[in-house]
Amino acid sequence: MPADLHCHTRLSDGSLGIEDLILLANRSGVDTIAITDHDCQAGTVRGKIIGQRHGVTVIPGVELSAYDSKNEKPVNILCYLAENPNRLEGLCRRNSLARRKASQLMVAKAARLYPISSELVLNCAAGSTNIYKQHIMHALMECGYTTSIFGPLYDKLFDPENPENINILPKFPEPKEVLDAVHEAGGIAVLSHPGYSNNIDLIESLAEDGLDGVEVWHPNNSEEQTEQLLAIAKEKKLLKTGGSGFHGLYGAAVTHLGARSTPDEDLNLLLGYQAKLRRSRRKAENKAAAEAKEAAAKEAASK
Repeated sequence: MPADLHCHTRLSDGSLGIEDLILLANRSGVDTIAITDHDCQAGTVRGKIIGQRHGVTVIPGVELSAYDSKNEKPVNILCYLAENPNRLEGLCRRNSLARRKASQLMVAKAARLYPISSELVLNCAAGSTNIYKQHIMHALMECGYTTSIFGPLYDKLFDPENPENINILPKFPEPKEVLDAVHEAGGIAVLSHPGYSNNIDLIESLAEDGLDGVEVWHPNNSEEQTEQLLAIAKEKKLLKTGGSGFHGLYGAAVTHLGARSTPDEDLNLLLGYQAKLRRSRRKAENKAAAEAKEAAAKEAASK
């Protein structure tokens, strides 16, 4: 049962709408997907309904943005199966506002270099909850300055190593704040594409802060990184997930839906994780209650 647990739609920085994504999953033989738009849960309910219509299981998800100020690294946390998703809306709004402020400045900088207008960029971002780098590049494609989203011009504008870049990092919260928000919402927190983001060295500290799992299988994780992540997940007793990071036309590389997936065994562990935690909590509470009762009985007998 192929399960691609990392897919983006037009609501963030993907190029396909929700229904098109689900139809693609159906035709590709991908039985289960998770829609994980950046800081946006708007597609969750609609995705589930459309998925049922086309025989595709849609797992509720969202990819939440964070920034590790100590290590100066962006960190993305995939949240799955939040029992109270409304509790994440405040974080999503704050992240969306931070992204909007940064994107407006980047659009203004791009407009000083090329004759594109903010209106054109907004048209390219139609349907999205925000403006992403891909939308700026799409506008530049429309004006004939490049033939692709990614390539030399993208690197010129957004590569931090280029002193003339226009890239601006949004002010996102620390990873621990995001992890706490996920757990407050009753969700499962998984570190997104740690190989691609160069975040493997952060897993230990994130696990101490409550990280539940890591995205082991991803197109941007090398074979060596995948093996390393498997070993870390085993050592730290973390869940393992996999997904393509699908963006459609807006992907940084040629990646089709289902290019990476989550094995059935690991999917079942993810789906049963919250029930397992509840059982563990009840067991601990019952044990504590029994010990308290026994202690009270001993105290009463000693009097």
